[in-house]
Order: sequence, then C-alpha cells, then structure tokens
Amino acid sequence: MLTGFWFGVIAVLWAGFFVLEGFDFGVGILLPFLGKREQDREQALRSIGPVWDGNEVWLLTAGGATFAAFPEWYASMFSGLYLALALVLTGLILRGIGIEYRGKAATAQGRRWCDAAVVGGSFVPALLFGVAFANLIRGVEMNKAHVVTGSFFDLLSPYALLGGLTTLSLFLLHGALFVALRVEGPVGATANRLARPIAVAAVVCGAAFLIWTTQVRGGWVSFVVAGVIVVALLAAVRMMLAGRPGLAFAASAVTTALVPVWAFACLWPDVMPARNNSAFSLTVHQASSSTYTLEVMTVVALLFTPIVLAYQAWTYWVFRARIGVPVHPQPGSAHVADKVRRAAEQLVPPPAAPKHAAPSQPVEAPSQSVGPQSGE
Repeated sequence: MLTGFWFGVIAVLWAGFFVLEGFDFGVGILLPFLGKREQDREQALRSIGPVWDGNEVWLLTAGGATFAAFPEWYASMFSGLYLALALVLTGLILRGIGIEYRGKAATAQGRRWCDAAVVGGSFVPALLFGVAFANLIRGVEMNKAHVVTGSFFDLLSPYALLGGLTTLSLFLLHGALFVALRVEGPVGATANRLARPIAVAAVVCGAAFLIWTTQVRGGWVSFVVAGVIVVALLAAVRMMLAGRPGLAFAASAVTTALVPVWAFACLWPDVMPARNNSAFSLTVHQASSSTYTLEVMTVVALLFTPIVLAYQAWTYWVFRARIGVPVHPQPGSAHVADKVRRAAEQLVPPPAAPKHAAPSQPVEAPSQSVGPQSGE
C-alpha cells in the first residue's frame, strides 16, 4: 500500500514542479521576444523574481523522494540518463546565474550575456524533461541487472523528441499566459499576442504525442487523464481568446500539472520499462525501499508538507500584485521626485535666516601686578 502511495506522491511532486517551474521556463525562453527595451525585459523577469528559486524545491523534493522510496529506480535512471540529467542541471545553474547577476551587470554586454544564460538555461530543461518522460513511457534498453545499456543518442528518438517539443510548447504557453496575467503595459500585451501561435503548437504537439502514446503504453486510467488534459488545454485556449487571462492560466496550470500524472499512470506498475525485453523491466515493488523506510517517510511528509505548502502559498500571496511598468527618468529631464520637491518649495517658501547680533568688542581685562611694585 505504501509503495503505491509513494509512487503517487512522487507524481504529485512532479506535477507541482511542472506547474510552478513551467511558467518560469516559459518566461525565460520568451525573454527576448517580450520586449526590445531594457525595462521590458526587467519587467518580465520581475514577475518570476520572488518565486523562481522556491519553485525548484519541488524538483529537489521529487528527486529526494525517489532516492529514498525507490532507490533502485533512482540508480537505474542515472545509469542511462546521467548525461541528460547533467545537461538539465547545467541549464538550471546557468539560468540562476543569469537571473541573479543580471541586475548587477554594469554594462549592456554583461546584461546580454545574462539574458542568454536565462534563455538557454530555460530552454534545455523544458525540452529534456519531456524527452526523459517520453523515454520512461516508451521504455529503454536494459539488462537483467536493470542497468540501462543504451547511449545518450538512443534517447533522442522521434517519439522522445516529440515529447520534448510537447513539454516545451506547454511551458511556453504557460509562461506567456502567466506574463499576460501578472504584467501590465506593453509586455503583458505582447505576451498575450505571443500566446496565440504558441497555443497552436501546443495543441498540435500535445495531440500527436497523446495519440502516439496510446499505441505504445497505457491503460484506462491514463486514457481518462489524457482526456482531461485535452479538455483543459482547449479550455485554456478558449479563455485566452475570450480575453480572460486568469481562467486561461488556471486551465493551463491544470494541463501542465496532469502531464506527469498521466506519464506515471502510463508507467504503472513499472517504473523503468525495458524495451528490449519485458522481463528486464523494473517494477514498483522491485524498486521499493523497505516498509519501515516508507513508514518513516510518510510520518515526516505528513508533518512537514503542510508547513512547506503554507509557506509557499504565503509567498505567492505577498507578491500577488501585478508588475507595473518601471519608471525610468529620461536623459536631460529631472526625476519625478525632484519635480515634486521644487513644486513644494514654490508653494511653501523656506524660512528666513535668523538675524545674528553684531559681535561685541572684546574687553581687555585689567592687568594685575604680582608682588611689590618697584619704586614703592
């Protein structure tokens, strides 16, 4: 029972990561297209500035839960997906560097390098996460010891690349709808305009990937989840065209969250299907930790998960306001604060300086003689 419970918990953790980090990836990739001016890109990054690093906690928790609950699954994945996961980690590091150091760059060239790091560091994970999940669904070549024997380029099959394009387009749509909802001014309008062609790509890639997957793996549960994904994605497009960004983003969040849930439903009861020989597949029960380990993990999760969720919800509540257009003084013009100060000085004249009294003449003290005077 606990084995199935933790399999579901890890699916939920991946769902949270896709929802929260998905729009971060989308905003990062769309950064050069949201505006040509410096203040436009700054405004777009401010929409994810307070939350992007906290959203990565979901990935760390999903990886940690996989290592603790299903150690053999963790080991088998790294035996074949090590290079792909290393590329994902490199992209996340570069993206973090670009976001954090962009505001500290003293030159325009330095900011351009940071923008490139944000774009590249968002694009690589958005693509490779889809490739990884597609390979898990399709199956990999493994031996009897559950060690992946294929190379990195074996992972780049047409089916896996279609899975990567699907997650990439979904994250782009999710990010565009997030910016349209959270950012005011020309940047928000540009994001809303970009979301339309992206939605077409997401529908086409998603439909093709779902149809292809039904020929590869899945049961009735995965078919039901796939149907909900289709309905949610079409609802997101419908709400976007109707000019209702809040509902469009909510439907996009449902779509993005259900993608890993659907992938896990396709996998059950396997965690690493073997494409070359089904007898070599790694099942949930084979990869599971001991019952005692799962019991301890369950107690810890029940105690600390509500605290983490409450803190993250509080963070989003604090930064719920929309991002306004930044005000930058134009060259040769006075700052707004200076104009206000000068207007106030004209209305209220400064107090007159106090009159100082003329300095008094110094009075010489009479000389006093010490001792007897001569001639007395």
